[in-house]
Amino acid sequence: MMMFHGAPTGSYLKEDMGHWQLHAHYYPPLLRSATIRKFMVGYEMLANEQRDLTPEQAAEQLRKLGEEHYKMLKTEAGGGEENYESITCLPSSAK
Repeated sequence: MMMFHGAPTGSYLKEDMGHWQLHAHYYPPLLRSATIRKFMVGYEMLANEQRDLTPEQAAEQLRKLGEEHYKMLKTEAGGGEENYESITCLPSSAK
């Protein structure tokens, strides 16, 4: 994997950024074990945390979360009261 850093953009465009240089990082594959390579992706690199999980471990964690979605749907009851109904991850045909 190769990553590049350049001069800041956005609100800094009108400022003097002559001291900035193009900077590149090259990361070869790491080893999860003696025989298994680990290919890390962008969000895990450059000072961010690493999530060293196998696909099977990630799937097991997702299964343990259950079917209820983390968001709540806000609805109004007949008398102007606010009710909160949970949204599930499953489509209505799968329930």
